[in-house]
Amino acid sequence: MRRHSCFVFLFCGIFLPGILGFPQTNTSIDCDSLLPNYEVEPQTSAPPYIIAVSFDNFEPGNEVQVTLEALGDAGFKGFNLQAREIDGDVPVGTFKITDPNTKGLECHNMTNSAVSNANSDVKQKVTTTWIAPHDVRGELQFIATVVQNLENFWVGIQSKTLTPTHSESVNATGKSKRKVCFSV
Repeated sequence: MRRHSCFVFLFCGIFLPGILGFPQTNTSIDCDSLLPNYEVEPQTSAPPYIIAVSFDNFEPGNEVQVTLEALGDAGFKGFNLQAREIDGDVPVGTFKITDPNTKGLECHNMTNSAVSNANSDVKQKVTTTWIAPHDVRGELQFIATVVQNLENFWVGIQSKTLTPTHSESVNATGKSKRKVCFSV
């Protein structure tokens, strides 16, 4: 009888999450490649998700509201969202966790440099707040991997481009001097 109980427990723990379509608890998305640790390849079709941002420009310290949203009734269970400089491969800035369906991640030893799902509930939309760092040198985008289920996920979903309105440089004395850039 004890063997039977162990088998049932093991079966439920291993197979039930996949049968029900929930990502398993050890599922993670790599900070650099944004690929989940699945054996399945990402979708190549247009993603049924968008990333909306509250501003086109930002200054160091600005808070930007970022929303990841399903188009139609697609829904999603998992995601990894980061801000990266254009052609960059490292997250920049930090996220303020404001949605109970989200949690902060540590990438490259930076706390809350990415945001992810806090549970495997189906979501239509999550919203978070990104705080612009003081050392961004150029334009950036928010980039995401979105997991619909264990068989369907999209990698590299991008927001519109955000442009810094101020940049800082350090002069020879080590003091910061601010340059103001305006676009017409």
